[in-house]
Amino acid sequence: MSQVRVHNFSISLDGYATGEGLTEEAPFGHAGRRLHEWMFATRFGCELFGMPGGSEGVDQAFAERTNLGIGAEIMGAGKFGPPGWQDQASWRGWWGPNPPFHTPVFVLTHQEIPSMEMEGGTVFHFINESPERAVAIAQEAAGGLDVRIGGGPTVVRGFLQANLIDMLHVVQVPIVLGRGVRLWEGLEGIEQHFDCEIVPSPSGVAHLTFSRRQ
Repeated sequence: MSQVRVHNFSISLDGYATGEGLTEEAPFGHAGRRLHEWMFATRFGCELFGMPGGSEGVDQAFAERTNLGIGAEIMGAGKFGPPGWQDQASWRGWWGPNPPFHTPVFVLTHQEIPSMEMEGGTVFHFINESPERAVAIAQEAAGGLDVRIGGGPTVVRGFLQANLIDMLHVVQVPIVLGRGVRLWEGLEGIEQHFDCEIVPSPSGVAHLTFSRRQ
């Protein structure tokens, strides 16, 4: 049975997974790059941007797990583009002609938008479905592999509330954002459904892995 997984989901000390004021120039709002500097510094992060080098160690070990055994992704409209992207006919995501997914990607949006076939095997499909139905669609497309929930925080929270996530990897970054969108809002007691392992990193972040209890 394929699993539903979340990887490399960075939050601040006060629980924000994105900042305030998202725009095309600032995909994470006033948070900028600060939530993800730990990943950009790894070999995995450098490879994403076509650059050599990058660190090994704890952060690299966690970062590279994100693509292992994944056959499809589900993401929210806010991860695919800035507010209002649905009204821009030319918008095809943040990632250029060859996005890093290389699988079917199901974007949750209320508007009817034709699928977009990109280079490298990524095909964006736009669906207006409940979390339960979205997982069923993605699992069928994944062909027995796992499904990744890509975010943002509202989407991850919704799938947690629907009891659909089997593994959640959260990276706590030692910054305070003060405003934005929190991951844990309304999820009191969610830890009771998971076993949690915490691994600190020399970079200053802490990797929290929540695995569903059997």
